[in-house]
Amino acid sequence: MSAISIKIRLPYQHLVAIGPGKADLLEAINQSGSISAGARAMGMSYKRAWDLVDAMNKSFREPLVATATGGSHGGGARVTPFGLDVLTRYRAMEAKANLSIAQDAEALASMLQPL
Repeated sequence: MSAISIKIRLPYQHLVAIGPGKADLLEAINQSGSISAGARAMGMSYKRAWDLVDAMNKSFREPLVATATGGSHGGGARVTPFGLDVLTRYRAMEAKANLSIAQDAEALASMLQPL
């Protein structure tokens, strides 16, 4: 893999609807079934993760993450089918973008000082 990569951010009003960190958080929530567990897996606070989820949910026409409050069966969160579609499309865009620059990125990286 090249030392160069493209970071894609989709702006919406004053927010970033989705970017690399939010995509990683969606994946962590999808794996854990919880915003707090997803946040822990990424080394971020629950508040930060909640704010990122809130920004994503406000940016898109449907929620990317659905939450359930606690109780006898506990709370949790799940990435919605719409959220999984957004995540899949975002990851495909990243892959296509990085593939499109791979040859030039390798050439440019070879011009760096040796370590």
